[in-house]
Amino acid sequence: MSGGASRPLRADAARNSEKILRAAREVFAEQGPDAPLDDIARRAGVGIATLYRRFPHKAALVRAALDLSFTEELAPAIERALADDDPRRGLMDAVESAVAHTARNYNTLAAARDVGALTAEAGERFFETLAPLLRRGQQQGVVRADLVVDDLRRIMQMLVSVLWTMDPREGGWHRYTVLIFDALAPEAASPLPPAAPMRRRTPGA
Repeated sequence: MSGGASRPLRADAARNSEKILRAAREVFAEQGPDAPLDDIARRAGVGIATLYRRFPHKAALVRAALDLSFTEELAPAIERALADDDPRRGLMDAVESAVAHTARNYNTLAAARDVGALTAEAGERFFETLAPLLRRGQQQGVVRADLVVDDLRRIMQMLVSVLWTMDPREGGWHRYTVLIFDALAPEAASPLPPAAPMRRRTPGA
């Protein structure tokens, strides 16, 4: 009987965790990265003690919220991009999906930066998926041949930086993804200087 009684508790804990994570994304989006955890617990319909039992500090909460949004929003978009017969279109769709994901989770990402929960490794899953799309596009002659994966990392950084200059919810960033992807086409492309190595920033640098 004791084994059977424990299963509903585990299910309840999982449901509470999901409610807290969804509430966190909503509250951060509405109130900004400094939103009180009490408000998140209230939105989730749980006590603050339950929130801290599931997520003992803010860094754990925002990291888990971002992982959930990656799984639900970005991972399916990446799968669609990889399956696209047109690798240039797939590459553009993957990058646009990533910028859209950043725009939707803008304040949660800001909260993650504030508490040190956003690391260079966090985006590696995404960039690992871009490499085969880039190679396939170059092999088919629809993406310029002198691009390397580090270029895509920097292009993403440039596109994400655009969000700081506008209301990210309004979608004005689409203009710049179109401009960037016109530059990735091989037609009339000027030769590029050599790519500089990626410089990995260390905390506090």
